[in-house]
This record gives sequence, C-alpha cells and structure tokens, in this order.
Amino acid sequence: MGTSVQVTPLCGVYNENPLSYLVSIDGFNFLVDCGWNDHFDTSLLQPLSRVASTVDAVLISHSDTFHLGALPYAMKQLGLSAPIYATEPVYRLGLLTMYDQYLSRKQVSEFDLFTLDDIDSVFQNVTRLTYSQNHYMSGKGEGIVIAPLVAGHLLGGTTWRITKDGEDVIYAVDFNHRKERHLNGTVLESFVRPAVLITDAFNALNNQPPRRQRDQEFLDAIERTVNVGGNVLLPVDTAGRVLELILTLEQHWTQKQLSTPIYFLSYVSSSTIDYVKSFLEWMSDSIAKSFEHTRDNAFLLRKIKLVINKSALEEAPGPKVVMASMASLEAGFSHDLFVEWAADPKNLVMFTERGQFGTLARILQSDPPPKAVKVTMSRRIPLVGEELAAYEEEQNRIKREEALKATLVKEEESKASVGAEVVTNDPMAVDTNVTHPSSNASGLHSGAFKDVLIDGFVTTSSSVAPMFPFYDNTSEWDDFGEVINPDDYVVKDNNMEQSLMHVDGDLNGKLDEGSANLILDTTPSKVESSELTVQVKCSLLYMDFEGRSDGRSIKSILAHVAPLKLVLVHGSAEATEHLKQHCLKHVCPQVYAPQLEETIDVTSDLCAYKVQLSEKLMSQVLFKKLGDYEIAWVDAEVGKTENDMFSLRPLSGPAPPHKTVLVGDLKMSDFKQFLASKGVQVEFGGGALRCGEYVTIRKVGDASQKVGGAAIQQIVLEGPLSEEYYKIREYLYSHFYSL
Repeated sequence: MGTSVQVTPLCGVYNENPLSYLVSIDGFNFLVDCGWNDHFDTSLLQPLSRVASTVDAVLISHSDTFHLGALPYAMKQLGLSAPIYATEPVYRLGLLTMYDQYLSRKQVSEFDLFTLDDIDSVFQNVTRLTYSQNHYMSGKGEGIVIAPLVAGHLLGGTTWRITKDGEDVIYAVDFNHRKERHLNGTVLESFVRPAVLITDAFNALNNQPPRRQRDQEFLDAIERTVNVGGNVLLPVDTAGRVLELILTLEQHWTQKQLSTPIYFLSYVSSSTIDYVKSFLEWMSDSIAKSFEHTRDNAFLLRKIKLVINKSALEEAPGPKVVMASMASLEAGFSHDLFVEWAADPKNLVMFTERGQFGTLARILQSDPPPKAVKVTMSRRIPLVGEELAAYEEEQNRIKREEALKATLVKEEESKASVGAEVVTNDPMAVDTNVTHPSSNASGLHSGAFKDVLIDGFVTTSSSVAPMFPFYDNTSEWDDFGEVINPDDYVVKDNNMEQSLMHVDGDLNGKLDEGSANLILDTTPSKVESSELTVQVKCSLLYMDFEGRSDGRSIKSILAHVAPLKLVLVHGSAEATEHLKQHCLKHVCPQVYAPQLEETIDVTSDLCAYKVQLSEKLMSQVLFKKLGDYEIAWVDAEVGKTENDMFSLRPLSGPAPPHKTVLVGDLKMSDFKQFLASKGVQVEFGGGALRCGEYVTIRKVGDASQKVGGAAIQQIVLEGPLSEEYYKIREYLYSHFYSL
C-alpha cells in the first residue's frame, strides 16, 4: 500500500511562534525543527514534551533560535534522545547561536533552563550532511532516505526531502528563491509533483521591493545618520542574516572609502567569522568562483571590527555603526545600546527583520511607534563583604556534604563488594575461586582479596566478612615495568577542568578570548535589576533583510512545484488562510492547515505495491540505451512468490504488439542546424521550421504544462508526400529513441 504520512504541529501554526513539527513516515517519527523564542517560554514546549520520547530522528533546517533553540532543554528535561541531522554550517553556527544566547542571559539573570554542558551534549549528537547527500535510515526507519537541499535564507539552510518507496515528502520553510551576496537561491523549484509539501505562510501577505532599491535605501539611511553625527544600531542575530548585512556594509564602505567605524558586537563575533571563512563552498557561486580564481575570501573583513564587549566601542568617540545581538532587543548588547542611544534624536535604530511577537523590537516596530518604553536593566556584579562571606560559607557547607555523601557511598560499595566475596558462613570453608598467592611475581598480583580465618571463630549472620578484610591494590605491569596513568601526577582544579570543557568541546578551541574568560570566570556574583522608562527620541526604521521569498514568489513557486498534497504551517492566521484559499484554486485540491497538535493524514491516495522481477522475466527483456539510462517494454503476468510477495513472471502466451514510441525531446534550433549540415535548406518562420520547399515542422501544445519534468507538446510534420517529406521525417525520427 502507499506510504503512510501523518503531520502533527507541535508549535508554530496560525501564529508566528517558533517552528516544531512531528512528521511520521510509516510509524517512524521525525521531529522537524525544534525552535524556541527569545522569551524562552516553557509553555510553548508542552506539546513537544508529550511526544519527545517517541521521536526517532530530528531534522534541523536553519541555525537560528527559532529552528533549534529548544534542543538543549528538550534533551535535558523532556526526554528527547534521538539522533539529530543538519548541515555543517547549521551545526557550527547553531552551536555559536546557543552559546551567545546563554552568555547574553547569564550576564543579566540567573538563567538555569540549560547550561553550556547541555548545549555541548546536544551538538555532539548531530550528524552532519552535505547538500544532496542521501542518508539511509536504519532499524525502524529501514527504507527511508533523507537528504538536505539548498533553502537559501541562512548559511547552510536546508529544505529536507524525505523519501520512502519512491514518494517524496518535502519540508521547505523560510526558503528564499533570490540569489543574494552570500547565498544561492533555493532548489525547491526543481521538485515536480511531490507527494507532500510542508511549507510556511509567514510571508504570504508581504511583497518586497527590488533588492537594489532596498539596498540603496538602507545605505542612504545609514549615511544620513552618521553625516549628522548620529550612531546607527542594527539589532541582528548571532550568525544568520547578519552575514548578508556584513557583506553589504563591507562592500559599500570599501567602494566609497568611508571612514565611519563599523562594529559587529556579540560574545562570539570572532568565532562566527572564523567559521564562516571556511564555509565558502556553501555560499553563492560568485563567492566560490572569486576565491577559486583570486583566493579572495569575501569574509576577510577590512572595514568591520569584531568586538566582544561594549568598552571596545569607546575607541571611536564619534559616529559609529554597530551590529549587535540580539535582534529581539530582549537581551544582549543590542538591548543595552538601545537604552543608551534611544534618547538622542540624531541616532537611528535600524531593524532588518520582523521582531518576535511580544518582544521590545516588535513593540518599537508598531505603527505608530511608542514614545516611551519600560525596560529592565540588569547587570552582574561581584559579591563583597557579608554577602561574599555568606556565599563562601554556603559553598563550604555544600562541599562538606558532598564529601560526606561520597564517603558513605564508597563505604556502601566496599561492603557490597566484600559481601559478594563471602559465599558461606562456615569459617572452615574454603573458596576454591580465590587465587592464593604464590612465590612468583605474577602471583603477587593475582589475589585481590583474602579472608583470615581463626579456628573456633564463628561469624554471625549479619557479618560481611569473617575477619580483617584485606585488599591488595595491584598494578598493571608490562615489559617495561609498572603501567602508570599520567593523570595521577597532574594537579587538577576541578572547577577549572569543568569550565575548560565548555571552551574546547566541539569548538576545537575556537571561542572568543573574552567569551572564554566569561565562561572561566568563577568569581561569586549576583544580578542587580532595575526598571527604567526610556524616552524614544531616536529614529526607528524597518527594512526587510529577512531573506525569505515574498508572497508573490511563494505563490508562483508552489504553482510550479504542484504538490499532490500541501500542508501550510507557521504564519499568522490571516496569512495562512489567505495562502490556503489561493492554493485551493491554483495549486492543488488538497490543502491542509492543521491546528496545534492536530494530526492530519496526508497518505498518498495512490496504492503502491512492491513487486519482484523474476530472473526468467529479466532474461527476456531487451533494453535500449537512452542517455544515461536503459529502457525496455516489459510484458508480464502478476503472481505470488512463496513469501506471498507479488512477482512479475513471463507471459504464458505471445506478447501483444506495441505501438512505436519515440522517447526524448527536440530543440528546434538544434534540429535546424542538423538539417543545414545535411544540405537541407531550412529557416524559421511564423513559429515553425520550414524545411526545403514544401515541408513544415511545428510544435503544438502548452509548454507551461509539464508531466515528469517534460512539457506536454506534440511535433507536427506537414507537407505533401514526396521524397523530401520522407527524408526529413527520417532525419526527425533519428533525433528520438525508438521503442
């Protein structure tokens, strides 16, 4: 029967919440994306918590918090333990994104939803795939093939193709068909008639201006601000769309030789650019070719300075342009800089993406924007005086309790191991399994425990050993002497060792020095918070640099792909309903927009059966070469094997005659050149190819309608029956494969 497909939204339907969906293929559960918002609202993860333990594999499409932010918490608290699949850039940049999120919040709050250890343990489970690489699932997922394909939007961004029994389930959200400075467009348009397409309606109601016009307005607004002595703040993500902004500003500043300093400010800015420099093969063709021919790396930045703390901005006291994380203004350096710069009317806050719902960025993007906003300012300060003494006393108490607990556990383990050696209460009994010491050297290391027995002494039933348990702490020896462990001779600092795990981890030591210092800093501290009312006098401007296809392009792409069944997720209720109604009229008759936790069955209506081709049948089939493939007529009868599997067997009688089939496609321009090379006088006229004096060849049909990737068109050969007619027809047939 057909492949069973069910889709269950866990978050991100009929709203702009993070993305997380359960896709079941014949009982194998894929968690496609596992996002969280910048509020880290645990209530959003309640649907995920109910199914996390049943997930068999996790597919991540993009490297931002909205697509993978909940992974550390889900692994730690919700019982998610499935393997994770992503591209190399999504893996690396996603790790840096989560590091930046943690460090930004740890500096202003007692953030305890997950730790750096949790982040490391999650990303150690990631299997990295390259674009178009087929990965064959095993075990429960036998027969399922997954492959990441180019999505655009973010570096390494993925459209996932899940294939089972020849049917494709495509997951394509936040894709971008436009070619950008650092990314190629999506390959979604290369799919034709997939069984199921899962896509989003996030931009269904938005239309974008031409890229050149948008870029010019963006750069003009920045130049106007710095020319009057103002600062420009660009709240950005950690390692996503900020890369397009970096290239835009770097190229413009280089071309115009501008001197205004530009900063990229985040806790992991240097690490981000270091990794991006090594991902050129994942970027646009122009960047790859430029590096191939001139060895010029587009991200070898000369105009943009990478900084990890606000104090570095004081080096340039005049106007400056700062790209600072986080884009939501909920935390991080962008939050602090907004509070400092908002009251100056000369300054500009430029938003390049839609703020998440309920965040400060979204509030400021409202129309009209507020004139004053309340913000919480927090900072971490070291403990001093009585607070420090109380903290140290509490830590000492905890250490003593842990040491006592460890001692008790060790004693219990010791008693258990001793009790296991005693197999009888008879003091005169001898355990033949105990190896007694001998005079040779090897014998000294063979007996690990011996009982001292005294005649007349009887042990009680509650005793764990007759008397005086003895442990022989033996050592391993080899041909060169006693084997030693070098770690035994190293002076360890447990706190330091534990902290270093974060720095080295999967980052191979590539972490900003300042960020490493934050991680290694064990100085006792506390968080002080206060509420402020900020007067918003600076200019506020939003320009769409999100890197997503707009509504008009989405509709065109969906009409071209023409899936058999379409599932719409992630978008406002208005945008989702609008796109649903459009697709019902112009794309396909089966369009679904499920509610939260509503399971929809999108199993193919076609019944597919597996059949076995018998060896006797295959020996009688005559194949003909067709490009890289071979094709043939197969005439057979359906039967069953001993295992009740369908089998195709040779016909018991003669095969029916076949009509001649011409396979292939004809380009009129190529055929014109071919006829000319054969001495036939040929020319184009009136949309047809006129051959000789009387014969005409034309294509009839709609080139826009396609089946299996080929246009539905017929080639018509017109003219009187003559020697010339048959000669040209023979030339025409020679351009096809006859079957």
